[in-house]
Amino acid sequence: MKRSDLLMNNTIKHVSYTTTNTYETLNKLTGKTKNIWLVFHGIGYLSKFFLRYFDELNADENYIIAPQAPSKYYLKNTYKHVGASWLTKENTDMETNNIYNYLNAVLAQEKLPEQCNLIILGFSQGVSIALRYSAFSQIPCSKLVLYAGGIPNELKKHHFDHLKNTKVISVIGDKDEYLSPERLREERHKLISLFGQNIHYINFNGGHEVRKDIINQI
Repeated sequence: MKRSDLLMNNTIKHVSYTTTNTYETLNKLTGKTKNIWLVFHGIGYLSKFFLRYFDELNADENYIIAPQAPSKYYLKNTYKHVGASWLTKENTDMETNNIYNYLNAVLAQEKLPEQCNLIILGFSQGVSIALRYSAFSQIPCSKLVLYAGGIPNELKKHHFDHLKNTKVISVIGDKDEYLSPERLREERHKLISLFGQNIHYINFNGGHEVRKDIINQI
């Protein structure tokens, strides 16, 4: 029997079950807190390491929440260091809904006070999660930071009608190895199609990297 014949007899089935995931926070949420950051790391990161880029912010005024991408794997071939990924092209819709349920649970547990400024930030692959969850949840925020990542093609302008008073910030390094001139033009076109001219651009001398000085500037 040929392999193709075996594959034709496969049946994809689904099952629902309860799972548990971690997330990390930095600083304490108190009456002095002014800004709450919801930050999404890039591919290959863990949330606990991603938080290090935010440790120079004023600890009394800034509370940072770093959700953890669910799919973990060993980096390189040494089997020592672990990274994680949010999504792949496999079962994307189903996995996206799983992430939405997870993020809803994170925010429900945190019970964020309304008087604080909410800053949503995504880096690299985290940009797609930040945008998708913003569109899905319709949570208003004071700033939406899109740091060196791609914009999902399915998103449209009306998905972000709830962000009319939001400052949208695009951050890109001028030597980012993942952004060719053609890709950069494409991503900027998509960005403008979603948010019009309501975009603040931060360009820096560097590659595909998170910079503390940029975080502090934001």
